[in-house]
Amino acid sequence: MSVTVSKTQSALQAVLNPASHKNIVEDGIVRNITVEDGRVSFDLVLSSASASVAHEIKMKAEEAVKTIPGVTEVLGKVIQQRPAAVRDSIPAEAPINKVKNIIAVSSAKGGVGKSTMTAHLARQLSLEGHRVGIMDADLFGPSIPTLFHLKQAKVYAKENQQLVPVDCQGLKLMSFGFLLGDQPAVMRGPVVTRYIQQILIGTDWGELDYLLIDMPPGTGDIQLTITQTIRLTGAVIVTTPHTLSLLDVARGIIMFEKVEVPIIGIIENMAFLDTGAGEKMYVFGTSKAAELGERFGVPVLADIPLTDSLSKGLQDGPEQAFIEQSVRAMQTQLERIKSDTRTVPRIDFDDRYVTLSWSGGERWQVKNFDLRLISQDALSVNEMTGERIITADDIRADIAAKEITPLGHYGIAIAWNDGHSSAIYTYKNIRQIAAITKT
Repeated sequence: MSVTVSKTQSALQAVLNPASHKNIVEDGIVRNITVEDGRVSFDLVLSSASASVAHEIKMKAEEAVKTIPGVTEVLGKVIQQRPAAVRDSIPAEAPINKVKNIIAVSSAKGGVGKSTMTAHLARQLSLEGHRVGIMDADLFGPSIPTLFHLKQAKVYAKENQQLVPVDCQGLKLMSFGFLLGDQPAVMRGPVVTRYIQQILIGTDWGELDYLLIDMPPGTGDIQLTITQTIRLTGAVIVTTPHTLSLLDVARGIIMFEKVEVPIIGIIENMAFLDTGAGEKMYVFGTSKAAELGERFGVPVLADIPLTDSLSKGLQDGPEQAFIEQSVRAMQTQLERIKSDTRTVPRIDFDDRYVTLSWSGGERWQVKNFDLRLISQDALSVNEMTGERIITADDIRADIAAKEITPLGHYGIAIAWNDGHSSAIYTYKNIRQIAAITKT
């Protein structure tokens, strides 16, 4: 008995989308059904709001198609479809469109020197002849006015209602602190969103080579608002040894990649103390930046030493060479990101395997159990000793991926059905485990 597209559609009508309570064919989720010699494939296009149930829908859809006589193989692919972002409706004449590179400087936690690092990176770029601006996106704890000794600075609006940034040391600065002064910011989500969009889009930045956005710590509403309002060129993640958390850094990487913002690299601040005798003292523990780069497949831009001059002002200090190194590495990585034409694989997953299929015909298939066992997330590996916490006995028999997020051109993030949602795997690691376990 022949298998047809019509029969496949009829079978899929038995599967409901729990979000709308309609069958997935009626709901427009099913796309691109193909039938060939008993093999059936189809796409399931789901919004980001349906991501948590994507795996369940996929499994039920495949089971439904398998009931059709003559079907020998079924392959369903989940495609996450994001809602239209605000950035898609920004007028072409908006000032933000005159900025060549918009870079988010982010951190998983507060107190890592992110704002200080943003200021020094901006200053160094300016010293090299670039036109640079800084936007302070931390509405609840703005740091830029303090770092530049501009607590009394005021901003004003032009006749067209665009805000004029403060010009300081050749940098164009905009901060909510300029608007609020020393008063505390007490705002709820929708108000925060409007303020961020007003400052970002409504500031007359002029023509800039770089706009650095000093992001608030974490992965909250402000970060999401910015990534949906404008198209970021990339993100730099700042961390330190003593606040270093693989779990938090992983969440930051995943957050940016989910909104299609490439990771430029990691800067480890306060990495060591220069004793003056050519030796490095690791006050807060041995540097883990290289380990982070290896685990997550992202480059380490620089290890910045612990110095008092770094926080005292924007003058040259013993750390200046490291700041210059950070800028060079950042610019190099930016060029690589812009010129990178490598493809990403097709990603399929079911209750047994994760499969990566490349355009050249190469195919890597790894059992869910094997991938979960080698997970490098903070709940699977001791951050201090590097010893593995999870064992084979700890992994559930029905372990499966709920959601897989591509991470640029270097790997994937997997949210497992056992609650682990920050497991990152580089393509290098997946290829190695696929070769080892191949039978």
